[in-house]
Amino acid sequence: MARAFLFVLDSFGIGGAPDAAAFGDEGSDTLGHIASACAQGAADRKGLRSGPLHLPNMAGLGLAAAARLAAGRSDTLLPGIEQPSGFHGAAEEVSSGKDTPSGHWEIAGVPVPFEWGYFPATVPAFPEELVHSLI
Repeated sequence: MARAFLFVLDSFGIGGAPDAAAFGDEGSDTLGHIASACAQGAADRKGLRSGPLHLPNMAGLGLAAAARLAAGRSDTLLPGIEQPSGFHGAAEEVSSGKDTPSGHWEIAGVPVPFEWGYFPATVPAFPEELVHSLI
């Protein structure tokens, strides 16, 4: 394979992680929740969209198949394609963090197997000297 394209839809989950409860994220499944809302008519907008979620291009690349793998269920509210044209998969992260940088590193093959820290939950979060040096 000469090239690979990696699509990252940040904050667009297709199933929850086993450690979700540790981060207050139990039941996370962005795609599943959107598909469910569409199926119930909660996402219907006159003149814009109605009915079940319909993502033929993403399904063709394997999104529905990956969602079934990630959620550990055989049914999905997102119609799939029998033979997607793209390679797809679902994985369970080994990094201990719940942050964008460590997640992206792991997707690229460089897991972060240690606690590398988070920004403090203070306002302001950054030291004044750092902010001034960046501005």
